[in-house]
Amino acid sequence: MTAHTWQVLAIYMVLAASLSEQQALKQACPSCDASQLCNCSSVGLEFIPTGLTAKITVLNLAHNRIKHIQSQDLQQAVNLRALLLQSNEISSIDEDSFQSLERLELLDLSNNSLAHLSPVWFGHLFSLQHLHLQGNSYRDLGQSSPFSRLRNLSSLHLGNPQFSVIRQGNFEGIEFLHKLWIDGSNLSQYEPGSLKSIKEINHMIINIRSINTLSEIVRDLLNSVSWLEVRRIAFSSAAEMQVLRVMSSSFAKKISFRQTLLTDATVPEIVSILEDMPKLVELELVDCRLLGTGQWKIEFQAKKSQTLRVFTIKKLSIEEFYLFTDLEAVEGLLSLFTRVTVQNTKVFLVPCKISQHLRSLVYLDLSANLLGDLSLEHSACQGAWPSLQTLNLSQNSLSDLEMTSKSLSHLGNLIVLDISLNNFGEIPEECKWPKHLKYLNLSSTQIPKVTACIPDTLEVLDVSGNNLKEFGRRLPSLKELYLTRNQLKTLPGAAPIPNLVSLSVRRNKLNSFSKEEFESFRRMELLDASDNNFICSCEFLSFIHHEARLAQVLVGWPDKYVCDSPLAVRGAQVGAVARRKPKRAPPKDVCYDAFVSYSENDSEWVENTMVRELEQACPPFRLCLHKRDFVPGKWIVDNIIDSIEKSRKTLFVLSEHFVQSEWCKYELDFSHFRLFDENNDAAILILLEPIQSKAIPKRFCKLRKIMNTKTYLEWPLEEEQQQMFWYNLKIALRF
Repeated sequence: MTAHTWQVLAIYMVLAASLSEQQALKQACPSCDASQLCNCSSVGLEFIPTGLTAKITVLNLAHNRIKHIQSQDLQQAVNLRALLLQSNEISSIDEDSFQSLERLELLDLSNNSLAHLSPVWFGHLFSLQHLHLQGNSYRDLGQSSPFSRLRNLSSLHLGNPQFSVIRQGNFEGIEFLHKLWIDGSNLSQYEPGSLKSIKEINHMIINIRSINTLSEIVRDLLNSVSWLEVRRIAFSSAAEMQVLRVMSSSFAKKISFRQTLLTDATVPEIVSILEDMPKLVELELVDCRLLGTGQWKIEFQAKKSQTLRVFTIKKLSIEEFYLFTDLEAVEGLLSLFTRVTVQNTKVFLVPCKISQHLRSLVYLDLSANLLGDLSLEHSACQGAWPSLQTLNLSQNSLSDLEMTSKSLSHLGNLIVLDISLNNFGEIPEECKWPKHLKYLNLSSTQIPKVTACIPDTLEVLDVSGNNLKEFGRRLPSLKELYLTRNQLKTLPGAAPIPNLVSLSVRRNKLNSFSKEEFESFRRMELLDASDNNFICSCEFLSFIHHEARLAQVLVGWPDKYVCDSPLAVRGAQVGAVARRKPKRAPPKDVCYDAFVSYSENDSEWVENTMVRELEQACPPFRLCLHKRDFVPGKWIVDNIIDSIEKSRKTLFVLSEHFVQSEWCKYELDFSHFRLFDENNDAAILILLEPIQSKAIPKRFCKLRKIMNTKTYLEWPLEEEQQQMFWYNLKIALRF
């Protein structure tokens, strides 16, 4: 056999071996085929599959039965950015297993069986930003630092129920962390100075039981932590609180207690410590438990607590809440609060004196509590909440609308009032409201009609989810009106609401409206009338199609029509929606990383969770939100199209609310031209909750097409998996 023949045979054997490995990989992980994202999770793997190549950037091997990682397993995957190995049975890792992964940014080894951590594993991970090591069986971090070469590390999760020792030098090499999460529920030995080498920690979360150990940790973090969150600790007696007095010297701006036990004996001690903190702005209690009735023996005074402005309580359990006292002891702390939230805590009364001391308060959320008509009258007594601008009383026990309005009428600065999800049932003919009230939410309150009780100062009114059969109230300043889920058979008249720019009448009983009715709403930017049963004439549809100013009004067309001409319907839709196609703006004109399309019902998650995470990233992302970034007074369709054109990506937050929203459908329609006409990768899909394909209305056919052709990110409810979600989202936004 000639040398040439041997050479050809060798090449053939190499190619055959390569093809065999690729076939094995495809068989083990079908999603790896022709994809940078390789999802091999929950498929019963007992080893890392062969055939991994340099094209793979994200490899998900979570929730399998892998026990050992060998040197050659990841050798060819040199471009990996994210490696997910959580929830396997990994007990051993060859020391050079990660040597080729210099571009790796996220490594998740959580919830395995690692009995020790080797610094050699991480020695070549120069780009690593996120490292998850929690939920293993190691008792310590070794004699030195496993993280000494991880200069770009941003978040570190470690600890487990067996984790008991932290030594000096364990964190050498780390200077800055965005988040440090330590599960130290059984941490009993902490060598002073161990965390002092970290110069800055934005958010420190620690699960811990020992107050003495917590005190030693806090001592090392006095100047470095901005937000300290303590979980699963019990503050039972006043004597043991003395060791925590060191916290009063902390420069932290926010303190959170989550799943924490408090007592009447320890609350005064904690408040005394917190009020001495020189830079504390925000205090948060979430899912905590208080044993006691407010019999606090020390009277607090606003001494050094000149910085504390925000106080949040969510789901505080007070077993004997009905015996709780009037909190007179804490009056001195209240005068500087600007934002107070007390949700789902069985509050049935705010003492008048407490309300009167909240002189600087501009935002108050008392939703999901037990406030009734008489208790609200007492809580909002004369002199109460003099600066208040926003008040949320939704989901309480209010039943008399006239009494509610009268109780709040003296609040001269109140602009926004939410009293939804109360059971008013009836509505009086006249009411007395705060003179500057502009936003009123009366949705799902069982009111049967709209009367002169509704104040004529309003700019936004939500009366969705009631029993309204008509709407005839004159509201000269009203700009937005929400009438979804009522019993309306006709549109409200345009003359009584001359400044209306947005009207939602979805899910009513509308079956027709005339050309004159439609023409009267031409000035509007959005008319959402989907999910009704229209019977429309072709003459009317022809009017829509040819009306030159139609594009100023967007009608949410129903799925089915009773009409002679389907072409007329189609023409009307095209005329309304597609008069202008978004184009890709020149690079110099791109202002945002992403335009965010979402339902108003999902705004809390989008605005308080996603926006905060992305806009506080390093470097931060620039997001375009309609509430914040649309140009006031500009036609809403132009606002949408301009925002899509000036954004590199369009981010869709998908949910049941999204697929019921005609507004979201328009944004999807407009972006569709870029997604498909330009054949680019401009769309990112986030699945906020599971959506059955059958639940997606037929009018969202483009969404069905996108979901069938593009990978989407699912929001995990498990907190430990959310870091990976944020990582994947940031990767998608960057590239």
